[in-house]
Amino acid sequence: MSTYPLLSLAIWIPIFAGLVVLSTGGDRNAPLARMLSLVGAVAAFLITIPLWTGFDVANGGMQFVELKGWIPRFNINYHLGVDGISMLFVILNAFITIIVVAAGWEVIQTKVAQYNAAFLIMSGLMNGIFTSLDGVLFYVFFEASLIPLYLIIGVWGGPKRVYAAFKFFLYTLFGSLLFLIALMYLFIQSGGSFSILEWHKLPIALGAQVWLFLAFLIAFAVKVPMWPVHTWLPDAHVEAPTGGSIVLAAIALKLGAYGFLRFSLPILPDASHELSGLVVALSLIAVVYIGFVALVQEDMKKLVAYSSIAHMGFVTLGFFMFSPMGVEGALVQMVSHGFVSGAMFFCIGVMYDRVHSRQIADYGGVVNKMPKFAALFMLFTMANAGLPATSGFVGEFMVILGAVKFNFWVAFAAASSMVIGAAYSLWMYKRVIFGDVANHHVEELSDINMREFAILGILAIATLWMGLYPQPFTEVMHASVNDLLRHVAISKIQ
Repeated sequence: MSTYPLLSLAIWIPIFAGLVVLSTGGDRNAPLARMLSLVGAVAAFLITIPLWTGFDVANGGMQFVELKGWIPRFNINYHLGVDGISMLFVILNAFITIIVVAAGWEVIQTKVAQYNAAFLIMSGLMNGIFTSLDGVLFYVFFEASLIPLYLIIGVWGGPKRVYAAFKFFLYTLFGSLLFLIALMYLFIQSGGSFSILEWHKLPIALGAQVWLFLAFLIAFAVKVPMWPVHTWLPDAHVEAPTGGSIVLAAIALKLGAYGFLRFSLPILPDASHELSGLVVALSLIAVVYIGFVALVQEDMKKLVAYSSIAHMGFVTLGFFMFSPMGVEGALVQMVSHGFVSGAMFFCIGVMYDRVHSRQIADYGGVVNKMPKFAALFMLFTMANAGLPATSGFVGEFMVILGAVKFNFWVAFAAASSMVIGAAYSLWMYKRVIFGDVANHHVEELSDINMREFAILGILAIATLWMGLYPQPFTEVMHASVNDLLRHVAISKIQ
């Protein structure tokens, strides 16, 4: 294992790069800002590779741990570490940051330095969330990451960007306040510790566990988002620029789900079992009902946004069945969703940049003008529908397999969503890509350039790799998931 502070570097290199990019000034230095952004994003990704190569898959505990005093008076520490669960998201976050910088290369023409700096800084803050082992440190990164995303939607978004950004901020801030109250309670109960790992061992009465669980549930359900607190997501996606939608779907939605694994399940195991039926019910509503809502959308971005809510329903369903297959399937689904949803939003952005419309009715016959794009878009559409041999199939199949052992009818309801998912994904693809050329806008379309082909090609390789050979991903998380489930099986009632 490396003795270098890899986790600190994964957090602070992109933040420092963002500040350097910001210092390049106005748009007359835009080429320099773009180049520095790409260099910073690539450097931040390279620093995460030793996390994978040096990770001990047999060890389910925290690795690459860093511990330094931060505010000794309140026992607050700069405490970092990753296990087989969080390490995957640090690497995914760094990977997606490169995609986002490349995606905005030619598209963003105003405030280029500020745009790229916002993504780099947000990337570092999100790595801080995935690696924090101190409650206050986690909360600081958790809240700070809202600011760049709020600015990205509010400054570079569509006509209703201010409304969408404000709604996004209000929803997530409300959840965060309940989260903060829960952290304060745990600090007092633990005798003055903000260590998340110490909280995992803390005995808590069932009544208190239930109240804390509900506070965490609201905080994390908004972030996932789960039904019925999902309404901010379609607005945010529709108004966000392409890069904002990619980060929102690929990384930001994972923060809430990650919170369930780091806080709700290990700190409150009895309440988690007690209220698992509620979470399973909300997850199934998201999977089935939101799938039908996606089916009737006429805006491509809104359709993919609703499909993201349905896919994240699989994630929360997998967590609260308390089986290795369910939890590992949910984690695979989270990583896969990062690749596939990122690619879907990029594909929609490619068409929007040429036609300036996201309405399905404004397209038709795109394959006649963009054959390379149509082929790659088909792969990601199939992955979004859960086609075998793509990453979208592996996670959903594992969760359904876990659900069969949990309850047959839960598995049946979850499996039905694969049919609904195929219906809305393929129905959209048929209307946009096939048929005769719909209008002069489509007639004038040009196929994807080298930059766009490279971005989609890399995402296609990741989607197929995970779909055909998922073992490297499941092997990394297996020991940590088993440790988590052993911990959740032990009662902590005082």
